Amino acid sequence: MLQNPRKTTVEINLHGLTTADAKRKLEQFLSRLPASVTEVIVIHGYHGGQALGNMVRQRLKHPRIRAKILCLNPGETRLLLSPPARPHSK
Repeated sequence: MLQNPRKTTVEINLHGLTTADAKRKLEQFLSRLPASVTEVIVIHGYHGGQALGNMVRQRLKHPRIRAKILCLNPGETRLLLSPPARPHSK
């Protein structure tokens, strides 16, 4: 998925997707990221409406998201990530 597995910041562009498709794509993307990734730049756009931005900033929940940072660019949100949870062993 990532060309450089040691990269700590990655970007995903959700332009042109419906809110439901964008949410699904972003949740899958977050679930598949390696532990080394600590930040995701989400490009959701602004001029075409605020539905995607509102979904990312207000409704998106995922176990790896520890903080959401609103950027000066209203079409972008940064997600700070926690390491993935380790499975419990018996």
